[in-house]
Amino acid sequence: MTGLAPGQVTVDVRLVPDDLNAALRRDARAGLSATPKAMPPVWFYDDRGCELYEGITRAPEYYPFRTEQALLRASAGEIAEAAGATVLVELGSGNSEKTRLLLDAMATAGAGLVGYVPFDVAEATLRAAARSVADDMGIGVHAVVGDFHEHLDAVPEVDGPRLVAFLGSTIGNFVPGQRARFLAEVGDMLDPGDRFLLATDLVKPVERLVAAYDDAAGVTAAFNLNLLAVLNRELGADFDLDRFEHLAVWDPRNQWVEMRLRATERTTVKVPEIDLVVDFAAGEQMRTEISAKFTGDAVRRELAQAGMAVAGSWTDPAGDYLLTLARPA
Repeated sequence: MTGLAPGQVTVDVRLVPDDLNAALRRDARAGLSATPKAMPPVWFYDDRGCELYEGITRAPEYYPFRTEQALLRASAGEIAEAAGATVLVELGSGNSEKTRLLLDAMATAGAGLVGYVPFDVAEATLRAAARSVADDMGIGVHAVVGDFHEHLDAVPEVDGPRLVAFLGSTIGNFVPGQRARFLAEVGDMLDPGDRFLLATDLVKPVERLVAAYDDAAGVTAAFNLNLLAVLNRELGADFDLDRFEHLAVWDPRNQWVEMRLRATERTTVKVPEIDLVVDFAAGEQMRTEISAKFTGDAVRRELAQAGMAVAGSWTDPAGDYLLTLARPA
């Protein structure tokens, strides 16, 4: 990888704590003042939220994590050969756990593996994962601390073709306009020899979809309510978590699951750091996440609108999940 020796780690920081605080203030002011109220899901992931999410991935109802991991394990070799890339760029890399399957496959594929570019908002997690991959695999790692809605221009140029991966069905957390913008930006960043790997959760019976976001043990409920704890800690808000409850609802028109928080009684919340007082009526709901579900045709169509063409696709035996490899059209 350009300018990076095997085993070396470089970290570019495009997002510092002040930036995150400013973004939280902006999102809280806009979301809590809106009708209906809404908050983006990025604010789930403080340390406690990350811990709860790990618990969600182990819940028997939450099929996406296990299904994607199994699909990657079965298909990584074929994906690596089809992509022909020597550098893996992962957007929203987290702890890079599932990424190891792709990295290992690329290392043994014909093109070989030169480097890894993990990209995430969580600096501490990113640094730890980057160091671990560099030490374990002996490759150069160029990490980027950034928001993929704003900082895709920070993805470094490299010698050789790249595989840009967006896993976890994170694309499902974007409303259609956000999806279109993001995919167009990814399409624009691809050189002719680059490839894009997109993970999407497929439409399936509603009961399974809703259960995945409302597990019987209540881990997802705790994860959802933790958003209010983040607002309390970071913005001095006085949300009483006992006055809110978790909901997971299927929206058939948009084909997505919505996670919401519902006020169980009338309550007023003060948010002093943004000089805001927020009234919730009894039963009022605030959307905290969407998780869109797709069909293969819809994925192909949205990629085409972003200037990309499908070069390969892989699904699990049950047809629950889809990995799509795309190239510049």
